[in-house]
Amino acid sequence: MSAVAASAAPSAWRRATRSPGLMIGAVTVVAVVALAILAPWIAPYDPNEQDPVAALMGPSAEHWFGTDFFGRDVLSRVIWGARISLSVGFVATLIGVVVGTVIGVVAGYFGGWTDRLITAATDVLLSFPQLIMGLMLVAVLGPSLGNLILAIAVTAVPAFIRIARGSTLAMRQRDFVDACRALGYSDIRIMFGHILPNIMDEVVVLASLWLATAIRTESTLAFIGLGVPPPTATWGSIVREGFDNLLDAPWLSIFPSLAILAVMIGLNLIGDGLRDATDPRGAP
Repeated sequence: MSAVAASAAPSAWRRATRSPGLMIGAVTVVAVVALAILAPWIAPYDPNEQDPVAALMGPSAEHWFGTDFFGRDVLSRVIWGARISLSVGFVATLIGVVVGTVIGVVAGYFGGWTDRLITAATDVLLSFPQLIMGLMLVAVLGPSLGNLILAIAVTAVPAFIRIARGSTLAMRQRDFVDACRALGYSDIRIMFGHILPNIMDEVVVLASLWLATAIRTESTLAFIGLGVPPPTATWGSIVREGFDNLLDAPWLSIFPSLAILAVMIGLNLIGDGLRDATDPRGAP
């Protein structure tokens, strides 16, 4: 990490730990992630175990979130569904961060034709709404876990290219970059050893916000039947399964929707808190 980035880290960390919104968001997300990891031990039932006699039972002491049309325990399916929904969101966002940031840094650092070509391709991708692009890719590739992650990752890449490129354009004019060139450092070392650490705060803020978008996109695609094939539980597919019985058994859709809402709020609180913490105009 460069000295410029290292000197700003303690101040940003102090501001982050004093942000109530960021702390609330972090606790919420960590709690949901813990539920997903511990699903095999805390889920009261097998998420795919059917019991026709108990079909469409309302919330009770035996089934806290009720049961669905096949008699499956909704609480167990929501807990297990968190595994797929969060995994897809995390992996797709991670791919978008790595690929988009590397391309954006290269475009911003070298400029010229490299920058113009990458910017033109990025503008084309950004001209499509994220959900529409994801829908088209999954429809072409077919609904599967790998294709779903790939489709969502592709929609994330342009956003990270743009943020990394803009930050690199500003950073490459700094004196420490000129000093690195004078010392004979290679372009690779300058880009990824000195420029990248100094723009990671903006990338991390965008990643936290984009993770919420990725989870929402996965849930939406699963809702319209382009997610992970059944009977695998995901939040979007559980909401879709309860849609046909929304008036008679609203709990089928309400509880997974609340899970999605909680994660969305938590991630947005984290994103807002990180943005405020890394803002150089913030209080020390």
